[in-house]
This record gives sequence, C-alpha cells and structure tokens, in this order.
Amino acid sequence: MGQAKNGDKVKVHYTGKLDNGKVFDTTQDRDPLEIIIGSGKVIPGFEKGIIGMESGDTKTITIPPEKAYGQRFEDLVLNVKKSDLSQDIKPTIGQKLKVHQTDGETIDIVVTDMNDDTVTLDANHPLAGKTLTFDIELVEIAK
Repeated sequence: MGQAKNGDKVKVHYTGKLDNGKVFDTTQDRDPLEIIIGSGKVIPGFEKGIIGMESGDTKTITIPPEKAYGQRFEDLVLNVKKSDLSQDIKPTIGQKLKVHQTDGETIDIVVTDMNDDTVTLDANHPLAGKTLTFDIELVEIAK
C-alpha cells in the first residue's frame, strides 16, 4: 500500500507516555484510532510521526509541548472564593467543570487545589507543557 501521507485514512495503535514513563492513554485494549492524516483531529506531532510509515511498521516518537498541547499558562489558573461558585457545585480536587463564557463558548476546567475559603481552577489542558512519547503501530492505510 505504500507509505502513509497527508489525506490518507489510517488506523493506528498507540501508547502515550510522560517523561516519567507513566502511561496517560493507550489503544491496546480497544479498537485502533482511525484518523485522516492532516485533518487536525489529533495533535500535530502525532500526525507528522505517522507520515512515511507503512502498514505493520512500529516506531516511538517524542513530541515537544509546542507540537502537542502547547505550553502551560499560569494566567489560566485562577483562585476563586468558594462562595462565588454555584451553590450546586461541591468542589473536589480533580473534579472537571464546564464554564460558560459570555460569548457562548464553554471552557473545561479542573479543580486542582482547595482550602476552606478558596478553590484553584485550572483551564490548561492536563497535558499542556509536557513532552509526550508515543509508541505507534500503523495497523492499516485505507486509500
């Protein structure tokens, strides 16, 4: 079938790891990921890593933050008073919340810390600022 290139529909198995070796995502226990290379549905470094592979190939790629989920921005971390939260929210560390902006957009945030009076909310992607390593197996190129 040749080598994978932009516009090809491919199926890949992958295992994503952090610098410390911790696995943050894998397809090994489920169907392979199916994408069209160049569609922008996955991080740019992942797509670029698939280009040139042939069905059955495996490789390991390392993706810096700027080709993955970007840098971490401290101005996206906010401390708010618990009393400013909706009364139906009972925050816990690790809890994911959605914030509705005035323009109608929704932002995903995570509760990262709290004390008796305040809650720390982080709108950064959980993998922002991290270098990611992926073990990739190109299962199929569908023309």
